[in-house]
Amino acid sequence: MADKLPTEFDVVIIGTGLPESILAAACSRSGQRVLHVDSRSYYGGNWASFSFTGLLSWLKDCQQDHDGEEGMPATWQDLIHETEEAIAICKKDETIQHTEVFCYASQDVGDSMQEANALQKSPLTEASATLADSLDSADLPKEGHSASFTSYEAPSRHTERSDRELLPPQADTEESLEKEKCYGDEAGTHTVSDGDKEEHKLVEDNTEQPKRNRITYPQMVKESRRFNIDLVSKLLYSQGSLIDLLIKSNVSRYAEFKNVTRILAFREGKVEQVPCSRADVFNSKELTMVEKRMLMKFLTFCLDYEQHSDEYQDFKQCSFSEYLKTKKLTPNLQHFILHSIAMTSESSCTTLDGLKATKNFLQCLGRFGNTPFIFPLYGQGEIPQCFCRMCAVFGGIYCLRHKVQCLVVDKDSGRCTGVIDHFGQRISASYFIVEDSYLSKKTCSDVQYKQISRAVLITDQSILKTDSDQQISILIVPPLEPVTSSVRVMELCSSTMTCMKGSYLVHLTCVSSKTAREDLEPVVKQLFIPFTEAEADREEVRKPRLLWALYFNMRDSSGVSRSSYHGLPSNVYVCSGPDCGLGNEHAVKQAETLFQEIFPSEEFCPPPPNPEDIIFEAEG
Repeated sequence: MADKLPTEFDVVIIGTGLPESILAAACSRSGQRVLHVDSRSYYGGNWASFSFTGLLSWLKDCQQDHDGEEGMPATWQDLIHETEEAIAICKKDETIQHTEVFCYASQDVGDSMQEANALQKSPLTEASATLADSLDSADLPKEGHSASFTSYEAPSRHTERSDRELLPPQADTEESLEKEKCYGDEAGTHTVSDGDKEEHKLVEDNTEQPKRNRITYPQMVKESRRFNIDLVSKLLYSQGSLIDLLIKSNVSRYAEFKNVTRILAFREGKVEQVPCSRADVFNSKELTMVEKRMLMKFLTFCLDYEQHSDEYQDFKQCSFSEYLKTKKLTPNLQHFILHSIAMTSESSCTTLDGLKATKNFLQCLGRFGNTPFIFPLYGQGEIPQCFCRMCAVFGGIYCLRHKVQCLVVDKDSGRCTGVIDHFGQRISASYFIVEDSYLSKKTCSDVQYKQISRAVLITDQSILKTDSDQQISILIVPPLEPVTSSVRVMELCSSTMTCMKGSYLVHLTCVSSKTAREDLEPVVKQLFIPFTEAEADREEVRKPRLLWALYFNMRDSSGVSRSSYHGLPSNVYVCSGPDCGLGNEHAVKQAETLFQEIFPSEEFCPPPPNPEDIIFEAEG
């Protein structure tokens, strides 16, 4: 390490997930000296996004045996004084389990030997040597990400993902920002700002519609950087707390978004589009005229259901699905409302929760498009980087690949006084914020975690074809069996900058009951057909062909209370990883709650000052 870090800060934050990144921005904005570190080589933690080969490298790292590291002697023990004790930081991230990869695409030899050597065998599961061989021969980034990250740097915007370099925030110029704006417009995107509360800027897609081409595995490797694959699948509610925070803090200027264009439903083995707006309802061919009137009447009631408590007072203890039956809605309408508007579970959602979710859906309509949702270009992994960038603008220091060995606690006061990093440097601070995955097994011995089942698919066709091949769709598949949970399916097109042209990136998410593959494979089989089987059975090619699939389980620590952690000092605060919800409300609420607990007199992420109002000391 060429230059040592400063030894004193106000706040040290370990981990760069979304809640930690929001907190870093808020602390830095309020004038605190912030050190933000992560042992990983990329921003975002379990909120990150990767190129295709970057994801394979991440998988390889997840599957490596780190037991040797755990057995190494602690070099920090000699640095702890007699009046102090240490809380060890976990060296291995154990939040990802049961990873399974399958390649169904053709493995025809490409134009180069590099592509030929990069081929995977099908199927490829668990920590097999085949995957390691594939990674080594595919010329992957050694640090597990598509971009080269350097210590003391925060992420910057980019005009071309495949060529991006992460520059210090001071490197922004009017010219570069204008180029980015132009690039975003060409991609059919819009930006989020205060003006969007009344009107929004949206440029129509002019993307040509490619034919259904034959996509091979070597082609996906070659086009690796056209993929930006999120570890967590989420959307932004257009009236949600994250959108409000992005606008209020002006962090929205670091990102661009696209409308989610379709809400889909899966009923009786068929995928169909759900009408959202009033015009969509009355133009729908899926509903009868009577159903249209019934639906509009019920949705109007949901907009101000609090004023009509007498209509649901007797059903508070019932499930939302049972309440819908009492409203004399047809099975068709009940299905649409439950799974495609409220987007809730039949069994666990109460009447009040269902009415609240339906109202939230309706209130979010029309702000940016015909659906309540927008999606960030280049994936959800951009959002934590945007907040990290804001932190850096206000003086925060960033270090990736920077491991913290332990927290140092004063025995007399019981407060944490500092950390010791892997260089043996002692860094002092007043407050410490730690991502849950960094806490040791001893600290988390009493914690009961939930799990999220995830699948990432690459396909060659949309699950519901229309005239446009640039649709962004969300679909809730009801439980296929009584004991299972509903599955959220999100399908992204190439104009989201998350996959190569002619392909689709599909994310599946549900609450875990078994391994991710066991939970999600039945839904995958309902919607897709493996490429190899499609070639053999021409009649089934009507379904999208599945080219590649990844299954994994991710830890959900969102419901863990602070009291569940063993022996944490009062000035050490814990941030959870991603939850299973569709939006980002939990992460934003957690960040705001912790910030107000630490700095009760400070405003949370206030608007940035007007540059014209800034007075430099030299001018005074």
